[in-house]
Amino acid sequence: MLKRKDVLTTGQVAQICNVAPRTVTKWFDSGQLRGYRIPGSRDRRIPLSELIRFMKAHNIPTDGLDKGHVRILLIDSNETACTTLTEALTSKGAFDIESAQNSFDAGLMAQKFLPNVILINLMSTQIDAHQLCTHIRENEELKDTKVIAIAAGLCENESKNLQNKGFDAVVTEPSNLDRILLVIQQACTIM
Repeated sequence: MLKRKDVLTTGQVAQICNVAPRTVTKWFDSGQLRGYRIPGSRDRRIPLSELIRFMKAHNIPTDGLDKGHVRILLIDSNETACTTLTEALTSKGAFDIESAQNSFDAGLMAQKFLPNVILINLMSTQIDAHQLCTHIRENEELKDTKVIAIAAGLCENESKNLQNKGFDAVVTEPSNLDRILLVIQQACTIM
């Protein structure tokens, strides 16, 4: 479903190598892992070919490159809805999916799982979606994570307001699996 990228962020490299993003930054800054900086920014980019060379030279397993899996954290207080969406997404693409039913578990899971995408049901009880989004945006290890809000019946202005508050995208048709997949794919291609 998703294409492999030729250039990766430090967060993506960290997820592939199963290390913290600051470890990748140290490899880059010491010259062990070659790449380039985005002009006018502190952001670093690593070509895929360079990452493969580095992983082989340091005996880091390259199976993370071959999986092609997108890690998704699904946050919804309705356990049945979580299970249904997890099964539907898993049947349609190469996804590793974890779920959380409250804000506390969601925060812990985000730190541990380091998802590429977080889907948050805004209608969930026991979940403060706005606080979670703020926490994710402030966390260095999660800065490349895409946060997608799911809420039925929002108008265009409400969706834009959510995006202004830090959400990368909004899905207003929670039962439309094709729409959810499209939004996930669009979010992942701009990572």
